[in-house]
Amino acid sequence: MSPGDEQGYDYPETGHTRTRLPDPDPYGGAPRRPHRSSSRSLITVVGVVVLLIAAIAFANRGGDSRGDEASGKATKPEASSTAPSGTRPVETRTGTIPSGFAHTAQGAESAAANYAVVLWSDGMVDTANRHSIVEAVADPSTVSRLQSVFDANYSAGFLKNIGLNADGSVPKDITFVDRTLPAGTKTTSYSSAAATVEVWCNTLFGLAGEGSNNPVTSGWSTVTFQLKWDGSDWKVLETSQKTGPTPIAGDNPVSRADEIGKAVKEFGGFTYAR
Repeated sequence: MSPGDEQGYDYPETGHTRTRLPDPDPYGGAPRRPHRSSSRSLITVVGVVVLLIAAIAFANRGGDSRGDEASGKATKPEASSTAPSGTRPVETRTGTIPSGFAHTAQGAESAAANYAVVLWSDGMVDTANRHSIVEAVADPSTVSRLQSVFDANYSAGFLKNIGLNADGSVPKDITFVDRTLPAGTKTTSYSSAAATVEVWCNTLFGLAGEGSNNPVTSGWSTVTFQLKWDGSDWKVLETSQKTGPTPIAGDNPVSRADEIGKAVKEFGGFTYAR
């Protein structure tokens, strides 16, 4: 993923209870009550009670446990390959970056999702921090090459073009926003030694502040990771990116720049796991 795919930059959601109020007297008197026969009301109540008892008995019938089990097996939905597994995220880190992912296809997907978060984050604009991130997630055989690629993406010219200082520092009273939010993962190939994983992402990118000429925008892309198992963790060999799939934008009102900046500072990120 290169910084400019975003906005012209080479950017690396039974039954309702209805209550009917009595109609008011047009002449200001007390509300009128509907006339109803008391005997008819009693019959109605008894009928409802009988029906309710019958419904409860029907719902609780079938004391044969074997029949219940058979019915449960027949109606239980099968697990989807895209459903959350419930597996806990990793508990180890290299610096601030999650590490120690499981030696499984699911572990590779978790690794790819977390690597997408850090490789396309606001930490990448600083050269020293960027090198630390790449070194933490890349396979040793490809660290130098990937660092060169990301260095070129975050050139002084690019940083200036997006409104940052040439050294990647942020102008006064401005909040730089670069946050990647994985929406899902997919393994396209897997072996015990290597995996190719796609991560569908939503990205927030821009500068929040009164003097910003590059407001924070949202975009969608799919990042593909080629991963290698190094004996203890999944490491990055190669990355690529394409735009989309992109949903139709909602009709939510756009927030002010100060609201966006405050949200980015107050709402922390996640460790992602399938």
